[in-house]
Amino acid sequence: MMALRFSKMHGIGNDFVVLDRRAEPGPLDPALVRAIADRHTGVGFDQLLVLEPPRSAGSVASYRIYNGDGSEARQCGNGLRCLVAWLDREQPLQGAVRLDGPAGPVACERLADGHVRADMGVPRFDPAAVPFVADARADTYPIEVAGEVLSIGIASMGNPHAVLEVADVDAAPVARLGPALERHPRFPDRANVGFAQVVDRHAIRLRVFERGAGETRACGSGACAAAAVLIARGRVASPVAVTLPGGTLRIEWAGGEAPLWMAGPVAFVFEGTWNP
Repeated sequence: MMALRFSKMHGIGNDFVVLDRRAEPGPLDPALVRAIADRHTGVGFDQLLVLEPPRSAGSVASYRIYNGDGSEARQCGNGLRCLVAWLDREQPLQGAVRLDGPAGPVACERLADGHVRADMGVPRFDPAAVPFVADARADTYPIEVAGEVLSIGIASMGNPHAVLEVADVDAAPVARLGPALERHPRFPDRANVGFAQVVDRHAIRLRVFERGAGETRACGSGACAAAAVLIARGRVASPVAVTLPGGTLRIEWAGGEAPLWMAGPVAFVFEGTWNP
């Protein structure tokens, strides 16, 4: 493989390496992904984002998402916003655009303040859609983890999420319960695990243990899932400011079959070349 030009970016501390592979589409070797992901001997990232040619008429590009362990993910809200900013820098976008993601097409737009707003689709709560092993849909599900029974919410934002409401997000046992919930047998495809604290009717604090990446400073789809679960439960109301360790995202969802929208900032960090 020839040398790879890349951009390092982040969305409220959730960091990414962006590769433009529109001229050479196709899956990457997981070993290469893991090498680039290493924060000591590689570049380091929470996810690797790969631009490819559009798969459908009307889209400007498609993209793949890789976790640091080499596995592929189906959605990444902060990463999606970074890709829109990357494309806008290459050629200024006119109004809303559409990208083909692993979970389907998504609409996005660059806002006047430089933030990016993205249609993250309709939250799905049916256990089969997540997927999650349960007999029937419910607002909360008891689940035995590490010798205790927890009460969680579940949602799919194109990828699987577990949401655990906590009294104090700073004291949440993320390092202990995150890996146990991520790989719990009731989540056949593993799960992203959100620890959410309700601040008021329009604000929550959140920490996320991401599938294949560990705890990250921010998780866009995790913010969407937490807001959706808590809105559906009546604990908060749209719009919701979701504050993660890296910054704050604005989530809007009218409920039901309405699409959920996420907005927030993005930043370019540096450009580089990976020499295999």
